[in-house]
Amino acid sequence: MLSFIFSSAAKHNVDSESLSSELQQLGLPKEHTMGLCKSYEDKQSSLQDKLKETSLRLGRLDAVSWRVDYTLSSSMLREVNEPLIQLRLQAQGVAAGSTETTVVSVPADKFRVLLTELKQAQSMMNALQ
Repeated sequence: MLSFIFSSAAKHNVDSESLSSELQQLGLPKEHTMGLCKSYEDKQSSLQDKLKETSLRLGRLDAVSWRVDYTLSSSMLREVNEPLIQLRLQAQGVAAGSTETTVVSVPADKFRVLLTELKQAQSMMNALQ
């Protein structure tokens, strides 16, 4: 229970006085609360760093390769003339040392939309940094 309380307090950047008041309202004696809050105050920043380190993590993108396949005709249609973009994404897995490869085929019009949205996301990320 204390682990949950301290990690939640650190996550929401609660000061030690507020934490002390909340623990006392839960029925913890004042002398115990004072000792716990002193420890919390001393270790709050390192606890926050640890929580950031262990929060939701996604794999990192290692490599992107692509090619354009252009279908001229098929057995169903005499003439297709439609480009198809094949993306190959290689990413580090969440587990250490693992890699995941994903291949996606996208029609040209949807690829243009994807590219536009990725550029917008990149500019937003650059603005945050």
